[in-house]
Amino acid sequence: QVQLVESGGGLVQAGGSLRLSCVASGRTSRIATMGWFRQAPGKEREFIASIAWGGTPTDYADSVNGRFTISRDNAKNTVYLQMNSLNPEDTAVYYCNSPNNDFNWGKGTLVTVSS
Repeated sequence: QVQLVESGGGLVQAGGSLRLSCVASGRTSRIATMGWFRQAPGKEREFIASIAWGGTPTDYADSVNGRFTISRDNAKNTVYLQMNSLNPEDTAVYYCNSPNNDFNWGKGTLVTVSS
C-alpha cells in the first residue's frame, strides 16, 4: 500500500502564493506519474496537474496552466505544487494521487483564497 499525506494549505489573499507538498510512504516503488487534484465545496474532485517519474512531461488543467507548477523530488518521495496568482476560485481541498487514482486518497490540505 501507498500512503499519501498532503500539507501546505492555508488561508491566503487573492494574488498570493502557496506551496503544497505530498509525501508518499509505503510501497513507493509503485509510484510513477503523480498528480494533484482538488475538490471545491459542492463540486466534484477535478484534475489539476501531473508529472512523470523523471520530471517530464507535465500536464495541467486549463484553469491553472501558467499559474501552478508541479515538481517532484523522488529521493524524498515528495511531489510539490507551487501555486501563484491564487484567486477565490482556487479555494478547495487539494489532494495528490496517481492520474488513475491507484492509491487510497489522503486527507488533503485545505486552501482558502480570500478576495
